[in-house]
Amino acid sequence: MSGSSTYVPQSRFTNWLDTRLPILRFVDDTLTNFPTPRNLNIWYTFGGILTFFLGLQILTGVVLAMHYTPHADLAFDSIESIMRDVNYGWLLRYLHANGGSMFFLAVYIHMFRGLYYGSYKEPREIIWILGVVLYVLMMATAFLGYTLPWGQMSFWAATVITSLFGAIPLVGEGIISWLWGGFAVGNETLQRFFSLHYLLPFVISAVVGLHIWALHVPGNNNPLGIDVKSPQDTLPFHPYYTVKDLFYLTCYVTFFAFFVFYAPNALGHPDNYIPANPLVTPAHIVPEWYFLPFYAVLRSVPDKLMGVIALFAAVGTLFLVPWLDTSKVRSARFRPVYRQFFWIFVADCMLLGYVGAKPSDATLFDTGIPLLWLGRLGTLYYFVHFWIVMPLVARLETPKPVPDSIAKSVLSHQTA
Repeated sequence: MSGSSTYVPQSRFTNWLDTRLPILRFVDDTLTNFPTPRNLNIWYTFGGILTFFLGLQILTGVVLAMHYTPHADLAFDSIESIMRDVNYGWLLRYLHANGGSMFFLAVYIHMFRGLYYGSYKEPREIIWILGVVLYVLMMATAFLGYTLPWGQMSFWAATVITSLFGAIPLVGEGIISWLWGGFAVGNETLQRFFSLHYLLPFVISAVVGLHIWALHVPGNNNPLGIDVKSPQDTLPFHPYYTVKDLFYLTCYVTFFAFFVFYAPNALGHPDNYIPANPLVTPAHIVPEWYFLPFYAVLRSVPDKLMGVIALFAAVGTLFLVPWLDTSKVRSARFRPVYRQFFWIFVADCMLLGYVGAKPSDATLFDTGIPLLWLGRLGTLYYFVHFWIVMPLVARLETPKPVPDSIAKSVLSHQTA
């Protein structure tokens, strides 16, 4: 798919540069003239959207770090100073805070698209695995960033989450001591978390580079889930997909701007505007919305150690998806049975998110049905979907006929 280079220097300078540092050749081969399947739809634009938001998070984070004070006695006041005293500090903070939510929304859409169209199947297993690594790094970075304002929810989220490691036999207490930097969550903890939060985005950038590199070896998957068979199946990435991606990026940024300018705290928690107090426990400790499904998995298991195991297993299972789904057909468009289970899985993730946002003793719309039991059913189906449904459907399902080529399918729709 990647093929040989077609770049031709157009001037003496570009020819001189190409023989010494072929950066223009690299850009031409991997961006401008990279052959891309001609049938990519809107769901394939979120890779570019994620790249944009990674850059935005790094840029705003670096500037915010210039004014932030990583000290337990000063962190909360430094955030308020950024909001009130730094020129456009309120804008920088709201861009960074809501940018994290938009980042996760885009990555969830990106992952669900991969699951629907089978983008994890051979020969793209490494692309998927690197994507899951990025997801884990994002979760770590977001959790560390959530603690930095040092409000009530920040402090208690740090306390609750780090305490989970204590359930791990033998090494748990050592991990907690290293994370805390002492015998309790305090100033040393905050300094560690700030240092790691600043470092991890650059690690994410490096893994993104590997992710894109791995993508350019076999090339993009496509909604039909079939391989490119002729030059007619592809289009140059530029200008066809750069213009398309720019349009959808503009739409997504407009959606993002609504939260920044009109509802900047809608996705946060009001308790985080109260300074951290180790002596007052909030009535309901809840993580950010993008952690809620996994929080529901954690709470659904009554034993602490088993809850931690279930939490890590829920994430770890994603690494094994390429080998759990053994169907030879990639796209769910041609897998009617799998497609139904896919949408059940999406609904299950939403159910877990809803359960995770509610107190552990809450009931479903005051009907008397305990949400805790719904969370347990949702957790059970999460694992059943990957470990039982995927392998079983792959073996028993009869897929629909797959088109001969991308071009034939696209052109037949255009002439119909």
